[in-house]
Amino acid sequence: MRKHVQKLLNHQRDVLSPQAVQAIQGGIIELQNALNSTSDKAALEAQMENLETVANKWLKPYPNAAWRENVEVLLVALAVAMGIRTFFLQPFKIPTGSMQPSLFGVTSYPEFGRAPESVTRAAMAEMKIPTGWQRVREWFEGASYINIVAENDGELTAVDPPKRLLIFNLWQTLVIGDKPYTIWFPPDYGEQSLQSRAGLRSRDELRPGQICHKGGYVVKLRVVAGDHLFVDRVTYNFCAPERGEIIVFETKGIQGLRQDQFYIKRMVAMGGEKVQIGDDRHLVIDGKRLDASVPHFEKVYSFNPKEPPRESHYSGHVNETTVRRFYPDFFGSLAPLFPDSSAVYTVEPNHYMVMGDNTMNSLDSRTWGDFPASNVIGKSFFVYWPITERFGWGYHR
Repeated sequence: MRKHVQKLLNHQRDVLSPQAVQAIQGGIIELQNALNSTSDKAALEAQMENLETVANKWLKPYPNAAWRENVEVLLVALAVAMGIRTFFLQPFKIPTGSMQPSLFGVTSYPEFGRAPESVTRAAMAEMKIPTGWQRVREWFEGASYINIVAENDGELTAVDPPKRLLIFNLWQTLVIGDKPYTIWFPPDYGEQSLQSRAGLRSRDELRPGQICHKGGYVVKLRVVAGDHLFVDRVTYNFCAPERGEIIVFETKGIQGLRQDQFYIKRMVAMGGEKVQIGDDRHLVIDGKRLDASVPHFEKVYSFNPKEPPRESHYSGHVNETTVRRFYPDFFGSLAPLFPDSSAVYTVEPNHYMVMGDNTMNSLDSRTWGDFPASNVIGKSFFVYWPITERFGWGYHR
């Protein structure tokens, strides 16, 4: 009570009369003296009542006092939250699969465009949408289901993007003929859209102009949220990243990448080091081959060398020669800076080189090289959603 009255006095001192300031200050001093003495409870209550009487008499009332107090508390809470986010722990969500299986991006099932249409159609028909407690349990694991069945024959004329409020998806609308179909609270599709996840790359699935038949599936899809984690923004203010740590960095200044993004990868090399990727899928740093005995690389190099590299599995790091050896028909380029084991890349001073754990599906330093150390904002710290085996510090195991 004494602190509260003192705060109000400080706020109003310039608009109160000297008599009012003196009376309120006197009441504050008397209560403080009672607190400092060995006064009993009755004496303290008497001084509190006295201070309350003086404050009510001399302090000016605030209009809409309840609103003012609630707004003040809200602003303080927002300031504290922004301070924590800026200087200590920043929330970050992973939209892509470049760090799988260590950290997952958004995934969906069936995987249209990655399997024959007969396989995806069969998967749609066989997929069971859970109910009851199983649905609740899967929700905590990040799984959402979309199931739209055509009520009448008609042409799919529109697939609108999700309507959003701040960071939340509220609804999404599909139009078949003249009838709209609404998906309430659609999931986060990551860097893809509903169309691409539900079959835009497939001849017969979700696309404008598609003919839908009564009772047939328009969309039947299971979408699993990418890992949401906190980024530790404190540690790197006092020490540099260690090789193998999973870091988050800005893409600003990196040629070939969007300039307003944050990426998450494993740091593999630092300023002045010479980097090679051996045909055995192991990195060579300054002539020294990395293996599973190097801290933070235990899982990365846990693969069976007799098996080909696979997506979303620990398969080491591949160069172009290795990709072509296992997959002669592979389309595109994963490692243009590392065509073979003899290619050497020298990291610039005060720069870092990073690579994704999903070496068969990762856009990383094998393509665009190194970047300034000043781009690093922190390291992965704690997965807070969804609740899977990676929850908390599980992905470190």
